[in-house]
Amino acid sequence: MEIPEIKKDGKNVIQTRDLYKIYNAGKGSEVRALNGVSLSVDKGEFTAIVGPSGSGKSTLLNMIGGLDEPTSGDVYIDSINIIDLKENELINFRLHNIGFVFQAYNLIPVLNARENAGFIMLLQHTSGEEIDKRVDALLQAVGLEKQALKRPNQMSGGQQQRVAVARALASKPKFVLADEPTANLDSKSTSDLLDIMVHLNKTEGMTFIFSTHDQRVIDRAHRVITLEDGRIITDTQEPN
Repeated sequence: MEIPEIKKDGKNVIQTRDLYKIYNAGKGSEVRALNGVSLSVDKGEFTAIVGPSGSGKSTLLNMIGGLDEPTSGDVYIDSINIIDLKENELINFRLHNIGFVFQAYNLIPVLNARENAGFIMLLQHTSGEEIDKRVDALLQAVGLEKQALKRPNQMSGGQQQRVAVARALASKPKFVLADEPTANLDSKSTSDLLDIMVHLNKTEGMTFIFSTHDQRVIDRAHRVITLEDGRIITDTQEPN
């Protein structure tokens, strides 16, 4: 596959160039979770990465988010190669640019919904007034204003996932990575969650990239990238 040139016009958010992730499987064998993936994602895209289990979806998201290092290749975000960043620089870069939504929610058990949703903004040293304003608006948007003082163990799975989405969006990241965000949700919770994400994608211009098996997510996506054996085999996009 031809490796795309790095754009510097401000439109492009993410580019991967010839990305490989190879694991030692023992006895001289190896597993290629990513096998030369090159792609570009522009600002404001609502993209689903699909494929069978083991195709490399989650691995690709982890590479883009700087949660794991590739065996080789590059990951550019706004023309910055995050592979070259030192650990403390990468942590700071993620903090200010990337929102994560994990299948397992990853909420802090001792914090209530309001505190969890505002946690990233607190790490960014955002003022209390601004945190309160943003968190209140997001909890209302995800339909959890009445559960604001509940801790994760007092909420359903769908409610916890909505808190995770509010947390990911609270700091207004440039893009949001969502790894199987609807895997544990019923149809109503999934529909509500996707409505919120679509709305914020349109109104705030956030870029969303999903790893998913869920047809409900795929149906909402404007672009669908299919992985198989660590390679992109199809990449379809709605016309503008």
